[in-house]
Formats: sequence, C-alpha cells, structure tokens
Amino acid sequence: MTSHKIGIIVSSSRPTRIGTKVARWVGDQAPNGTDVDIIDLAEVGLPFLAEPELPSSGNYTQASTLAWSERVRAYDALIVTLPEYNAGYPAVVKNAIDTLHAEWSDLPIGIIGYGWGAAAGSARQFGEVLDRVKALRLDGPGLSFGQDLTPEGDMLDAAPADEVRGLYDQIIAAVREKVTA
Repeated sequence: MTSHKIGIIVSSSRPTRIGTKVARWVGDQAPNGTDVDIIDLAEVGLPFLAEPELPSSGNYTQASTLAWSERVRAYDALIVTLPEYNAGYPAVVKNAIDTLHAEWSDLPIGIIGYGWGAAAGSARQFGEVLDRVKALRLDGPGLSFGQDLTPEGDMLDAAPADEVRGLYDQIIAAVREKVTA
C-alpha cells in the first residue's frame, strides 16, 4: 500500500483560535497508511503579498515564499480546516493561497469548515478561490458549534467522523487518479 502525505492546514492565526484542536481531530480520522502533518499558518508566518512579481510568474525571491512553495509541493493533498469570521474566511489563508500560483493546480484540497452554521459561508467563498487557482476542491463536512464541537474546540459525540473519513477516501482517490493520469 502506498502512503499518501496529506497536510492539514490550521487557517486561523488568532491567539484564541481552536483550529489546532480541529486539525488534530481531522488528522485522527486519517486512514492507516496515511501520513498527516499539521500546518499552522500562524507558524508559517507568510508576509502579506511580499513578492516583487506576481505569483503566476513563478519567480519567487522571498525566503518565506520559497519555503512555503517547497512545503506545499511536499504534499499529495491538503485539507484546510476553515473557521468563519464575520461571514468570511481568515485573511491568513487567503494570503497563503495568493502567495503561490502553480503549486495549487490540480492539487486535491479538502475543506472542513467549523463554527456557527458550520462555516458554510466561508467554505463556499474559499471553495470559489480554490476553483479560481485550479485546485481540485473537495468539500468536506461542516462542523457546527453546539452540535459537533464546543466553542472551545472540543469534539462532541455527534461530530461527523465518518464524513471526514469519506473526505479522506475522496482525496486518496483523487491522488491516485492524478498519479495514473
């Protein structure tokens, strides 16, 4: 069996964020033989749009951009754990996408929103961004406060673990299809 390397992105940089707990729980649902890493965008520390040329040029000069590119390219796929802030997604994850260009093309990226209303608005908006950069967007379940998790990030019994495992199945199938194409 081939091991697949999947990065799970914590897409909030707020000091009071619960994204790390959500990302760890998502990682715990990974099938055996899958190598998962947590990528905390607060630790990645990308400056906002610091490159002198557009990302589509591929001429990266900033050490942070080069490191981010290398890190993204090391994964077969990503899962973004996405909160909803004021009906949108965090700026730090938009910057992480906008900093690169070619790295996103055909990369399978799952979305798992969390928050009040399961972060449906931010997941929809972020999905549109992934479509624009030609990533292979795979929509996962949304996690609702009070139903699936607490506002402190503790998972409840009703959390859709089976749906998250189903997202992994879709991601792995997409990775395999990409390899054989």
